[in-house]
Amino acid sequence: MRSWKLGGPVASAVLAGALLIGPAARAVPLSFAPTPPMGWNSWNHFAAKVDDATVRAQADAMVASGMRDAGYRYINIDDTWEGTRDAQGVIHPNAKFPDMKALADYVHSKGLKLGIYSSPGPKTCAGYEGSFGHEAQDAQTYAAWGVDYLKYDLCSLSEPMIAAGSLAKAQAIELAAYRKMDAALRATGRPIVYSLCQYGFSQVWRWGGSVGGNLWRTTGDITDKFPRMLQIGLSQAGLAKYARPGNWNDPDMLEVGNGGMSAIEYRTHLSLWALLAAPLLAGNDLSTMSAETKAILTNREVIAIDQDPAGRQGDRVKAEGALEVWARPLAGGGRAVGLFNLSDQPAELEVAFTAVGLKGAVKTRDVWAAKDLGRLSRYKTQIPAHGVVLLRLGA
Repeated sequence: MRSWKLGGPVASAVLAGALLIGPAARAVPLSFAPTPPMGWNSWNHFAAKVDDATVRAQADAMVASGMRDAGYRYINIDDTWEGTRDAQGVIHPNAKFPDMKALADYVHSKGLKLGIYSSPGPKTCAGYEGSFGHEAQDAQTYAAWGVDYLKYDLCSLSEPMIAAGSLAKAQAIELAAYRKMDAALRATGRPIVYSLCQYGFSQVWRWGGSVGGNLWRTTGDITDKFPRMLQIGLSQAGLAKYARPGNWNDPDMLEVGNGGMSAIEYRTHLSLWALLAAPLLAGNDLSTMSAETKAILTNREVIAIDQDPAGRQGDRVKAEGALEVWARPLAGGGRAVGLFNLSDQPAELEVAFTAVGLKGAVKTRDVWAAKDLGRLSRYKTQIPAHGVVLLRLGA
């Protein structure tokens, strides 16, 4: 969801300040998010045009396309579903969603899970009803509907944070708000994945787990343009130590299939997200996607890297101009290695596997080509402009 409008030096200082809080995990079963969540979110493609029929169509398409069988599970409704509160303060969906419980039942009948969206502020980013002052009520309502995932977007909570006048007070407001909804979700007794969305302010990766987050956005919003996708992905360098099973850095939803990038660039996009152990939330129209888009999103070997059970996020190994090598440790001692050519021209790149912590010759596989390359100790290859060669080494 697009972030709430902010401005001025005070706002920047308050919202960008660093919190020196060490990482901590939510006191919930690991089964909440033992691997990065996979699914679909409505915002990138449909924005305010999402409705009940659209969500049902996406659930149908997730099954028919093979995405469910490839590991995608969540059908997440972003902003603009909210209606008004009744006399008792209970939130009701607007006319676009006549029966949220029936919709959840339909999604569940497909072997999928339903996600929903709200804000700790009084209004969402699109100006709809937020959860401020109604956290326990809303959590109980979501649970009664059968919701399995909550994206909780800072939005208008930024206003009292800025008005607080000091960094310490603003941060206290923010943490208290996210903790309050965590407690409300846990009180329902229903396992609901808790996704924090506050655009990486206050170094959320340091404290997101301590307020109950299973995942937390690390940047502002992605767009369907190669430079922005790349900016977000590369900015994750150095954040690996904050990710673990149940707690994930979230560089935002996928843009694969929305038309603003080439197939080569979309493979680069998905490869980088997989190396980052990032949530994989498709943001396209699943009901009309091309065979090429489906093949990218459902590549089992790329998904296996993203969903590796060790849960260790990858990081940059080296960068030489527009050529970069990123690597991720895998369960069993192997490595996933991405060789990225971020330039506008084809380029050759070589990597010695000692650079990613491996000794001697190891089994080497080109993931996108689905080709075993033999036992190697180094690899040199030609990479297209904006492209990637994704390798799986060893185990």
